[in-house]
Amino acid sequence: MKHLLTTTVNGEQVQEAVSPRTSLADFLREDMGLTGTHLGCEMGACGACLVLMDGAPVHACLVLAVQAEGCTVETIEGLTETGAAADLQARFHDRNALQCGYCTNGMLMSAQALLAANPDPSRDEIRDALSGNYCRCTGYEAIVDAIAATASDRAALPETKAEAAE
Repeated sequence: MKHLLTTTVNGEQVQEAVSPRTSLADFLREDMGLTGTHLGCEMGACGACLVLMDGAPVHACLVLAVQAEGCTVETIEGLTETGAAADLQARFHDRNALQCGYCTNGMLMSAQALLAANPDPSRDEIRDALSGNYCRCTGYEAIVDAIAATASDRAALPETKAEAAE
């Protein structure tokens, strides 16, 4: 038996019949074609599947699609389309904060949520926000550097531009 799911994904209202046991990650990837939500461990430990649900980062591999009923879900594709994380993505590139790229989307989602909630995080707060993300390639310092640099850049912007970046 399928459930008619009504949710908003990347600013677009979606109605889709889903199995009650379908994960949000599988729904986004298979039904919506949003493959930026990666599947890694499928146990909520690696962070590759992170999306924002009502502004908070969630592991899409652990959330059932039906739990997104009435919620707003943002994926890396949505952040890219709106340009909301363009400065963050540029800083990841500038600081060599990505190598294979598999974890990058989840890292960006965590970082975007952190900077929306705390525009001036300490390096320890950045590390804490990334504690649900696993990267085998970079050693994390470049990622922390990129997020700290983005926070600094956003703080230097006139207020209207800084708010638009969120």
